[in-house]
Amino acid sequence: MEYKVEYKVEYIRSKDLCLLIRDTFKLMDRRLMDHGSRTAYIFYKMLECKGGYEKFELADLMVLATLHDIGAYKTDNIGDLLRFESRDYMPHSIYGYLFLKYLSPLKAQSKILLYHHIDYDKMDKLEYEFKKETSYLSLAEKTDIYHNALGSKFDPAMFDKYVDTKFSRESLELLAKAIKEYDIFEKIKTEEYQKDLDELLEFVLFNDDEKQKYLEMLMYCIGFRNADSVVDTVTTICVCKEIGRLLLVSKDEMDLLYYGSLLHDLGMLAIPKSIIQAARKLTKEEQEIMRRHVELEEKILRNRIHQEVVDIAVSHHERGDGSGYPKKLKDFQMNQLQGILQVADTVTGLTNKRNYREPRTKDEVILILQNDADRKKLNKEVVNAMVTFYDEIMDVVKIEKDKILSMHTKLHDKFEQVHRNFTN
Repeated sequence: MEYKVEYKVEYIRSKDLCLLIRDTFKLMDRRLMDHGSRTAYIFYKMLECKGGYEKFELADLMVLATLHDIGAYKTDNIGDLLRFESRDYMPHSIYGYLFLKYLSPLKAQSKILLYHHIDYDKMDKLEYEFKKETSYLSLAEKTDIYHNALGSKFDPAMFDKYVDTKFSRESLELLAKAIKEYDIFEKIKTEEYQKDLDELLEFVLFNDDEKQKYLEMLMYCIGFRNADSVVDTVTTICVCKEIGRLLLVSKDEMDLLYYGSLLHDLGMLAIPKSIIQAARKLTKEEQEIMRRHVELEEKILRNRIHQEVVDIAVSHHERGDGSGYPKKLKDFQMNQLQGILQVADTVTGLTNKRNYREPRTKDEVILILQNDADRKKLNKEVVNAMVTFYDEIMDVVKIEKDKILSMHTKLHDKFEQVHRNFTN
């Protein structure tokens, strides 16, 4: 995004960022992320048996293994893992690869996701730096899938007949060694393995640039539920930045505002598509479900990122007269940064198209904002800045929205291109 060079992420530790990524994906479907964590653990222990890796290298590869099926959130109806992984697995492998290549710091390793479903005897012909790690991950994933399905009846010897065809001999030997030395299935059964993964996360060392890229990747994840949600978030970020600039917000506070606006709708990942995309007025029950996104968001952000960022993010539906949610805060309980995000989120909701209505006109938006400011729902100073410089702010919004739409088009075109190459 345009603001990349301006922000330094000193508000979140590398380990907490990994846990936040994990918890964010669990909002969409816990089963797939649990599968990712178990697979990452088996993979990690195989790599330890292999030897020759520094702890930080093991940590980076473990993070990638945890996200190895990230593309499935976009391309698949996740249900029975056995069926889902054995049918047409290429779409989610391709999308996961593209997602990490273009939207994360894992560009060099991203092809591990692309190749991890390919049989070893075919993959052995590829020229790729992480070819061995890909073969280890392939077996680790299959091991978790079949162990999870069969329980105590699972016997890893079932893979031996595929030596040097589906799986490399080396990976099978590493799996056998990991089972013997680390008792991995017992640790998975008791969930003690999670402690091992958490300890390894202490060796994850992201720089500020990598932290920002991962946080922005989470913004794109919102598009898994509804592609328009990414455009909404970018709109909100842009409006926040422009208003903050006009109101002479300090550099440190601009950082807080940026990350608060970036993460403010993460909780929407837990809301069913049928509600998000409803082309009608929601029922009272559906409205209650929709409103839960703020509390779910606060739950995964709390103790993971600086509390001031959390306070900003989770206040975007509060209103100065106490009529907002979820805490019904009043103006004296909130600060200017929260007021900026509330106005920006309101502008986003009014100016972007919805399934049930077209965007509001400039005059309509201004009238609604001024009425809400007069009724002390929205901060009057913030509203005045938005209204006075409306055209300039929305011109910046258009530029950034076009960039996001261009990225979506790029991902789609690249997906089609890579898919053709694998199917021809």
